[in-house]
Amino acid sequence: MDHTTSVFRVDGKVALVAGAGSGIGQAAAVALGQSGATVVCADINLEAAQITADRIAADGKASALSIDIRSSKSVGEAMEKIRAEYGRLDIMVSTPSINVRKRLLTYTDEELDRVVDLNLKGTFRITKAAAALMAESGGGSIILTSSIRSLVVEPGQGVYAATKASQVQLARGFAVELAPMGIRVNALAPGVVDTPLTEPIRKNAEWYAAYANRNALKRWAKPEEMAWPIVFLASSASSYVTGTVLFVDGGWTAIDGRFEPPL
Repeated sequence: MDHTTSVFRVDGKVALVAGAGSGIGQAAAVALGQSGATVVCADINLEAAQITADRIAADGKASALSIDIRSSKSVGEAMEKIRAEYGRLDIMVSTPSINVRKRLLTYTDEELDRVVDLNLKGTFRITKAAAALMAESGGGSIILTSSIRSLVVEPGQGVYAATKASQVQLARGFAVELAPMGIRVNALAPGVVDTPLTEPIRKNAEWYAAYANRNALKRWAKPEEMAWPIVFLASSASSYVTGTVLFVDGGWTAIDGRFEPPL
């Protein structure tokens, strides 16, 4: 294998993917496995995580475990299992998020707490715990899953957008503090992706088409189109990349408005 190809591989690395049971997390876990990593597929739904692990294990190495990033105890137990089984952690990808689509003036305290606890506090919990284990291993790469909503917002997305912007700042903060330990931290910012999170939109043909037409490529992304940028951020190909945000949005954030000028 030549060097050009090998820098994009993660052979011999141990990767934890939270949210590996579906969507972007599942696609990322599979892509990391195809790129040579031993993948720990973690999800609140252990059965779904096991299905992903079995898929990877057909050609590579993978295991499954249960994790709830809303619980520091659950996150800690997951890290202890990884330490006991593998003795190290080199890559961590965090994808779990929820979105309560409501206008801000109708949001309840319970809904606010639910979104913030998973998207912001959950991301913090798993990043902190993964970093501690990575420091023992001599470094690694952490990839958080933000969104185009960290920059742009629409009615019904205010709280979700706030948490996605917070994830960017978490990535930057952790990147600065963890650099001396050899740990890189970056955020991926997907555009519109066909996942369980966006299922309500898929059921509305007009809404689904509007989102497709909003980006430059005029279509939704597949989860796999987020997975390979994640592999890039996990690999040595991105060895000088930390504290940044990689937008994978089909040009959504490059477009100014929805009007096509008559040029």
